[in-house]
Amino acid sequence: MTDNEKILILQSMADESDYQTLLAYLSLAAEIVINRCYPFGGGEEVPARYCRKQIEIACYLLNKRGAEGQLSHTENGISRSYESASVPESMLKDIIPFCGVIK
Repeated sequence: MTDNEKILILQSMADESDYQTLLAYLSLAAEIVINRCYPFGGGEEVPARYCRKQIEIACYLLNKRGAEGQLSHTENGISRSYESASVPESMLKDIIPFCGVIK
């Protein structure tokens, strides 16, 4: 999936139109996915099977703007709390780290 395809999907999911903002959040999400896939380094780009997960994480981060790290918030019957200060573990659990053999 190309970056432009990812941006179009993210744009429709997050209702954000600024290209640079979308690209920045996709970049942050890519780093999160790559760090999870390659915990000991070696990965340069998001594996194809995790492109949609990258978009999902970018959308989550975009929607959380202004309330980063919020642990709890209740106002007018609306209650918010976050699993973690960054991306919840539940979003990352499907990403399987790559491993290798030491010779």
